[in-house]
Amino acid sequence: MIRVILPGHLRTLAQIDGEVRLDVRSPVTQSAVLDALESLYPMLRGTIRDHSTLKRRAFMRFFACREDLSHELPDALLPDTVINGEEPLRIVGAMAGG
Repeated sequence: MIRVILPGHLRTLAQIDGEVRLDVRSPVTQSAVLDALESLYPMLRGTIRDHSTLKRRAFMRFFACREDLSHELPDALLPDTVINGEEPLRIVGAMAGG
């Protein structure tokens, strides 16, 4: 069971309270997790990654095990602690400004 923590605005959009638990087939990658998430919550399609290119949106970041996984390849395996459900995959809305 993969645990995912979404930013508040996406939890509100999907009407989710707390973290999401997903069954994701192996290999467990960012793409596989997002596919499962968007399948279960279709209203999230296009919010985390682009509809057509499936690339991560610029201001969305992925973290797990105190590491920024945002620039990892979408098909790279997630850390074992995420795959085992010990740690969540955190999706964070980044901010910019100056």
